[in-house]
Amino acid sequence: MREPNWKREGSDPDYRFSLANERTFLAWLRTALALLAGAVALTQFAEPFRVPGARTVLGVLLAGMGTALAAVSYRHWARNEAAMRRGQTLPWTPLIPVVAAALGIIGVGLIVLSVLP
Repeated sequence: MREPNWKREGSDPDYRFSLANERTFLAWLRTALALLAGAVALTQFAEPFRVPGARTVLGVLLAGMGTALAAVSYRHWARNEAAMRRGQTLPWTPLIPVVAAALGIIGVGLIVLSVLP
């Protein structure tokens, strides 16, 4: 794999900041992995809900979120690294509110489906 272009720009940031950025990236990957594991657990081991197909839909949503999060987290890490090398402000990301909102909606859906008579 070749070195990204931004790696040749600016100067090396303090390694502590690069390592902190890497830890954040790994935390996002762990979250993505947990979402994928939740999707497998829901679709393979949970009892079917009274609403037909709801278990599959929720599983697909969780798997989709996990896959998307794994993909976008690399871009977020790279943008932060590039900004640090250039001495710029770290870029804002919609990742946190989007993931929080999506998990909240899925959680409410699970609660509603679990208590339906």
